[in-house]
Amino acid sequence: MKLAGKVAVVTGGGRGLGFAYATALANAGASVVVNDADEQAAKGAVEAIAEAGGTAVAEVGAVGPSEVADRLVGRAVEEFGRLDVLVTNAGVLRDRVLWKMTDDDFDTVIDVHLRGTFTCVRAAVRRMREQGDGGSVVVVGSPAGQRGNFGQTNYSAAKAGIVGMVRTWAMECAKAGIAVNAVIPVAATAMTKTIPAFAPFVEAAELRGEPFPAWLRKGEGFGTPEDVAGLLVFLASDAARGITGQAIGIGGDKLSLWSHPEEVSTAYSDGGWDADAIAAAWATSVGRRPETYGIPAPDAPTA
Repeated sequence: MKLAGKVAVVTGGGRGLGFAYATALANAGASVVVNDADEQAAKGAVEAIAEAGGTAVAEVGAVGPSEVADRLVGRAVEEFGRLDVLVTNAGVLRDRVLWKMTDDDFDTVIDVHLRGTFTCVRAAVRRMREQGDGGSVVVVGSPAGQRGNFGQTNYSAAKAGIVGMVRTWAMECAKAGIAVNAVIPVAATAMTKTIPAFAPFVEAAELRGEPFPAWLRKGEGFGTPEDVAGLLVFLASDAARGITGQAIGIGGDKLSLWSHPEEVSTAYSDGGWDADAIAAAWATSVGRRPETYGIPAPDAPTA
């Protein structure tokens, strides 16, 4: 995939998955605006990209406010003349169970993930519509937004909302030739390192360079940030112009397509349903096979 002549903005691009995305886009030929709330991380990413022969500039700021979103798009146009690709990766965690989560815990995560995605995509789409030749928007979701996750009311809500916005934006942006998709990544990052089931494997990789076992890469779709980055390059390319409104999972050796919510079971009652009728019918009709929820723990093979 070649992205020569394309210009991309990557939020949260200073480290982890965001850095992998920015690096892969630059390696494919795109000019990249690397955003991060951490100035040192943003500048370090730009230096690494330049050392590898790529083109990038840093734009520091915490996403959420409209002013930051407008500044990111403005920097792309100022430096490189246009904007073709937006990747909204920036995020924070404030994990706590429901009864211990504070208003600030909730608001901080919603502001960065949900509002930050909204303001950045709005600013980018406005510019892409002005240019008149389409573009690609890639927002970053999470399995937590698809299935829920213990202790992540705020994060799960934000990530579910992001995918909901993708479906709406895909319709609204279609006429302008702007593709809008969500990536659902699973990779070894500072965030996933806090998950007890993954922590030993991440630590072994970081300290001793041990590769992730095949059962983890395939069965759980868990790998490195670099394993995810190829999907971002594909979605930024002209080869993916007809793909929009999708939630695409990737991690380790696994590539997947997440389904959108749909009715999986229905029942009918002449004259409608009162509470007694629902109670009588539930276990043998629509409630016969309840939907599962939560992210399953990794299932390591037994010896």
